[in-house]
Amino acid sequence: GAEERGARAGRRPRVTVDSSKAKTSLEALKISLRQLRWREFPFGRRLPCDIYWHGVSFHDNYIFSGQVNKFPGMTEMVRKITLSRAVRTMQDLFPIEYNFYPRSWILPEEFPLFVTEVRMMKESDPSWKPTFIVKPDGGCQGDGIYLIKDPSDIRLAGSLQSRPAVVQEYICKPLLVDKLKFDIRLYVLLKSLEPLEIYIAKDGLSRFCTEPYQEPTLKNLHQVFMHLTNYSLNIHSGNFIHSDSVNTGSKRTFSSILCRLSSRGADVKKVWSDIISLVIKTIIALTPELKVYYQSDIPAGKPGPTCFQILGFDILLMNNLKPMLLEVNANPSMRIEHEQELSPGVFENVPSPVDEEVKVAVIRDTLRLVDPQKKKRKDIQALLGKWQHPCRSSSGMKDKQHKHHSLKLSLKLKFYLKLGLSQTSEHVSETKEELLDGGSAEGLEYDTSKNAEAGLPSLCLKQVFPKYAKQFNYLRLVDRVAALFIRFLGVKGTTKLGPTGFRTFIRNCKLSNSNFSMASVDILYIDITRRWNSMGIDHKESGMCLQAFVEAFFCLAQKKYKSLPLHEQVASLIDFCEYQLAALDEKRLLCGR
Repeated sequence: GAEERGARAGRRPRVTVDSSKAKTSLEALKISLRQLRWREFPFGRRLPCDIYWHGVSFHDNYIFSGQVNKFPGMTEMVRKITLSRAVRTMQDLFPIEYNFYPRSWILPEEFPLFVTEVRMMKESDPSWKPTFIVKPDGGCQGDGIYLIKDPSDIRLAGSLQSRPAVVQEYICKPLLVDKLKFDIRLYVLLKSLEPLEIYIAKDGLSRFCTEPYQEPTLKNLHQVFMHLTNYSLNIHSGNFIHSDSVNTGSKRTFSSILCRLSSRGADVKKVWSDIISLVIKTIIALTPELKVYYQSDIPAGKPGPTCFQILGFDILLMNNLKPMLLEVNANPSMRIEHEQELSPGVFENVPSPVDEEVKVAVIRDTLRLVDPQKKKRKDIQALLGKWQHPCRSSSGMKDKQHKHHSLKLSLKLKFYLKLGLSQTSEHVSETKEELLDGGSAEGLEYDTSKNAEAGLPSLCLKQVFPKYAKQFNYLRLVDRVAALFIRFLGVKGTTKLGPTGFRTFIRNCKLSNSNFSMASVDILYIDITRRWNSMGIDHKESGMCLQAFVEAFFCLAQKKYKSLPLHEQVASLIDFCEYQLAALDEKRLLCGR
């Protein structure tokens, strides 16, 4: 009733948000919704909401419409092993462009390779004294992370079999502030997967270690407060400083760090440019497999929600100001308070001004960017602009008919507006088309001219893609390989390619010949699929996963275009396949006619 009365009074209807699954981001979300004057349903709602805010994953709730703040498959994609594989694929294609991610090995399957490569590097450079960091695949908040100086120090006894891990070359020369190591948590909004749309928050958080940094030695290797920047670890240090200022303490804004760097003469514009490049390239590495998950959960042509997601990028600046990617978080903490010990064993939640300043802005402005009514309001405002100067007719009779038609259309649109702009876009589009034929706005009482965002600060999120698409589109080769993979999946809802689908791909793209028979195709499929399945990759369904298909595609490209660099081989084979499939589609279309 309140919404209907609001519409009658000429006010815009409020966007509805289901926050029943929001979990730890709830307080920041509530503040954001109050600032936007949107309507929250903390216990859910029988009727559909415009937006569903999930705390963990896409599958927190079963929804069939609206928008949800999680992509299917994102949690799996940013796990340490999957992320390392995705970036490594891109490093194979573009080693210079993807040198922002430390050299990595996946355990236990690559442990022999890790031992061999470290031995060879030490033999070729005796002065090389590396340190490595071991990170459990599903770990978070610093759980299970430790440093080693030699492969023989890895804790092999049973733990790796039950809990796989990634081992990386440790960055020994980080940038220090106040003699302390720190990392940066930047918030990135993936607003759309197709077309790709990425935003980066203009400010983030800097999380500090609590002991002065020294390069790793056997003596200090286990001092976590010196080497690990995780907030959840350092908060237990006696040196941790809670501060109400954004410029001091163990957690500060990233902008305060940039100010200090700028005062030292550092080129902070280049730092930001490098960070933007790192974020776009990382998302490009993740999108191919995300699209496979997306089509599995939300098949084309079937009802389902649209998705967006806030990601947490953890970045370390080296002492030469080069940003290095540490990891990506699918569910970055959006808590705006911290626990403070009042007396032994007695804790209280205390507001954190630094967290609130950054996180509330990120959530609020994410909601502003995905506002489902923004496009409808723009359409109606455009129509009203056209109606202000109705066409004049030379004939009196025609003029009367014209006014009668305009009045009917005005009443029709007013009816949709009173329903809260919640009618389907088809109805709005239909009315818009009729009105453009010469409608009038006479008698329309609904006020769409009010600025819905009056009083709000400017957006803290900056679009970086497609804004800089021209600079990065050449990297999207695996995206095009994934499109081929999805085309031949066959059954909607699956994520793996069967042997028949693989053979059809080879046949339709005309990749078999006297030197590469269909028997060889079957052997290639079996060998690669068996090896990927033995790695413990998703056993829920049989068949070839996308990573296995990408490997097979690279093999085919190397066979067909032997003299070119790998990225040119792959690009050439993609062009060849797309050409063959376009010709096949055209032939089928002509036959259909």
